[in-house]
Amino acid sequence: MNSKERILTTLNHQQPDKIAVDFGGTPVTGIHVLAIENIRKHYGLEQKPIRVIEPYQMLGEIDDELMEILGVDVIGLSPGNNMFGIKNYGELKEFKTFWGQTVLMPKDFNTTIDENGDLLIYPEGDTSVGPSGKMPKSSYFFDAVIRQEPILESMLDPEDNLEEFDPISEEDLAYWKAEVDNVKDSSKAIIANMGGTAFGDIALVPGLNLKKPKGIRDVAEWYMSVIMRPDYIHEIFEKQSEIALGNLQKFYEVVGNNIHAIFMCGTDFGTQDSQFCGLDTLEEMYLPYYKKLNDWIHNHTEWKTFKHSCGAVEPFINSFIDAGFDILNPVQINAKGMEPQHLKDAYGDRITFWGGGVDTQKVLSFGTPEDVKKQVQTQCEILSKNGGFVFNTVHNTQATVPIENIVAMLDTLKNFN
Repeated sequence: MNSKERILTTLNHQQPDKIAVDFGGTPVTGIHVLAIENIRKHYGLEQKPIRVIEPYQMLGEIDDELMEILGVDVIGLSPGNNMFGIKNYGELKEFKTFWGQTVLMPKDFNTTIDENGDLLIYPEGDTSVGPSGKMPKSSYFFDAVIRQEPILESMLDPEDNLEEFDPISEEDLAYWKAEVDNVKDSSKAIIANMGGTAFGDIALVPGLNLKKPKGIRDVAEWYMSVIMRPDYIHEIFEKQSEIALGNLQKFYEVVGNNIHAIFMCGTDFGTQDSQFCGLDTLEEMYLPYYKKLNDWIHNHTEWKTFKHSCGAVEPFINSFIDAGFDILNPVQINAKGMEPQHLKDAYGDRITFWGGGVDTQKVLSFGTPEDVKKQVQTQCEILSKNGGFVFNTVHNTQATVPIENIVAMLDTLKNFN
């Protein structure tokens, strides 16, 4: 099989010739730019400044030669603007990070240093407004700067939380057509992140791309609003779903079935040991809107739909399936109730596990190479049976993961295959 056939076979819950692999296809299956530099050094690839394709988490570009080494089966396509509203294509410039690495950033990536020595980034790169992100000088990625204005209940307007959800522009459609046309004849599968289809994703709630965000923009306040202000949230989601449906139709008109999966949602519903809300809240507040979008996709396209949620979400998986999601990521195997054998036995014929290949919290980051080999082998044995498993780590590979552990993961996967 070629990569495209391997992914499609996997997503249809049939046994592929070997386990399909994704590194870098989505903003939650990527590799930190420093880890990419270390991988390139280890395998003797050209040392060059690496392009940062997602600056919030400082994820790096996995180019064609590295894709070959990693055995990647998926090409990921991202929106034209990154999470800070900065155009993510076109002219690039070099930038020196706190940890001494020179990377490539978009030309409008503009930053300042605050009085503590931390790095500040600005919406649309506009330094005349307040910063929307901060990278502490001892960190490897940005945190959101919460810019919550005082909340006056009588003045709350759902439109304020819809500012970033616009009908897709002709410029964006032209961008997407060019992006897909560039790779549609590849032997690899394609997953696209159109944007605008995630409801209540707290990575998006602070409005990192907005110069003066209005509405509810504090993460804690948003979670409380699901219970305290359900009518307000419903109004947001209803209007957002209408916009998203229109955008999906226009998006399909320009890309057709040349993509094979679409990144729908990064909304996290799980903590390490429990869930952020009850099942009744999930099914009342969120799932009707996801089902509306997933139903349109399944009725009009051949795409599979990708749902990301960290944490202990096992009690929600049946509901995710009922809402029409085809893929679950990151499969946080060290969270409560997320035992791999149980997940495979209970849900493996109905949803594809995209991730779960090795635990990034402890084993990959802090274990020995032998620990990594053992876990990767076990995960592959359990999750790969009868398809329905795309290998990736549990969320993004972080900056300081020992290169020996990354190599152990890759070697074990290749040996298994």
